[in-house]
Amino acid sequence: MRPVYRVAQVRAAESALMATLPAGTLMQRAAAGLARRCAVTLRGQGGVYASRVVLLVGPGDNGGDALYAGAMLARQGVQVGALLSDPARAHAEGLAALRGAGGRVLTDWPKRVDLVVDGLLGIGATGALRGAALTLAEQLAEQTPRPPVIAVDVPSGVAVDTGDVPGVAIRADVTVAFGCLKPAHVVGPAAVLAGQVELVDIGLVPHLVGDPALRVADTADIAAWWPHPGPISDKYTRGVVGLATGSAGYPGAALLSLSGALAGPAGLVRYAGSAHELVVPAHPSVIAAPRVAEAGRVQAWVCGSGLGTDERAAGEVRAVLAAPVPALLDADAITLLVDGSMAGELRRRDAPTVLTPHDREYARLAGSDPGEDRVAAAQKLASWTRSVVLLKGDRTVVAGPSGEAWVNPTGTPALATGGTGDVLSGLLGSLLAAGLPAIRAAVAAAYVHGLAGRIAAESGPVTAVDVAAALRPAVASLTRTPTGTAPVRPT
Repeated sequence: MRPVYRVAQVRAAESALMATLPAGTLMQRAAAGLARRCAVTLRGQGGVYASRVVLLVGPGDNGGDALYAGAMLARQGVQVGALLSDPARAHAEGLAALRGAGGRVLTDWPKRVDLVVDGLLGIGATGALRGAALTLAEQLAEQTPRPPVIAVDVPSGVAVDTGDVPGVAIRADVTVAFGCLKPAHVVGPAAVLAGQVELVDIGLVPHLVGDPALRVADTADIAAWWPHPGPISDKYTRGVVGLATGSAGYPGAALLSLSGALAGPAGLVRYAGSAHELVVPAHPSVIAAPRVAEAGRVQAWVCGSGLGTDERAAGEVRAVLAAPVPALLDADAITLLVDGSMAGELRRRDAPTVLTPHDREYARLAGSDPGEDRVAAAQKLASWTRSVVLLKGDRTVVAGPSGEAWVNPTGTPALATGGTGDVLSGLLGSLLAAGLPAIRAAVAAAYVHGLAGRIAAESGPVTAVDVAAALRPAVASLTRTPTGTAPVRPT
């Protein structure tokens, strides 16, 4: 698990750490890690010596980090030039170090650039880029060919605590993060702009106080949580999951959610719905019945995908809400929570509940869309509904009623196609039935579902059937891969 901290926590930790160190030590540590990563990129392009690096330098400590790193590169024979957004406020000692090592201040972009270092704004910045910083960002975007970009701690122009991008921002190929991950590295549109995030240890971790704002799971976590049968297991002790999904109008939702459930760890799958006559020919191991009340005993319910919103469907949702077992509500079940005034029944449940809305479903439940802070939005809905909320998206957020929040690192745009959410729901229900706590089940299902989307995308355009088929190799990869596949790695 990788913890993610907000700006206030990072600032407090930096102050505590700097109180134990000689002045300037922390900046030198950061600059050394940044220079080392720049050299790696330059070597991959043909060599460090005589390469050309442009530093985009703002007035804060990030600008100082960039200047000191530039000085270190200049001493290795790199031709380093700095474009200053505010020359009067540039870090004086860093600028002197750059000039002393043979670097220089530029007034315009050189004709050839091998690497750009984005040190315009750091974690203390708020709002959109403006003024000279905006001009430099726009000029970088116009460079042809576009040079690789390494961001200092965060890409300039992103909202660090939310992952929002309020205006023009710099797109980095690599972001060198100092001390710990911040929300902009892992969630929201900012995470895409961060590129490959590489964490540099500057001694900050012992001084970080309080729970992390977010957590990022890796393969080791998911593999450790994943339920496996033992030598005395049987189909019942492994867990029985029930699915109240699909309808005569949407039978595919039933089949897709069943495919997800069958790929999970539960030992038996029961189906309850009007598509029951189609289920057994497609999935002979599934026990099918027309209604929830006739399905038999289960350890968890999945309800809503393709269910419809008529009176029959509302009755099935109520039956699931009344069951004393974990329940997952998706799609039409979420709509019925609002339209059928069942929110009170949801909040009164004693058994765990998982809600899996996309943004429009979230808006129906919460009264407004998630907005710029998706983590806070998921936490708010989780607290109000007393449920685990899995807010779908490229970086899916999972939040529990206690405030605990996770972000999934394996998401892919390939999953933005009809029916993949049905597959996810079935898989998550299987994990609930197997006994995994609701928040871990949601995190694990999102992680493996993302892996399946990536596997399916290797062969071309993706359908929900492809994702369902890729779940089994995705689950198998948990025991083959020793480290996480998240786009965040320590250096």
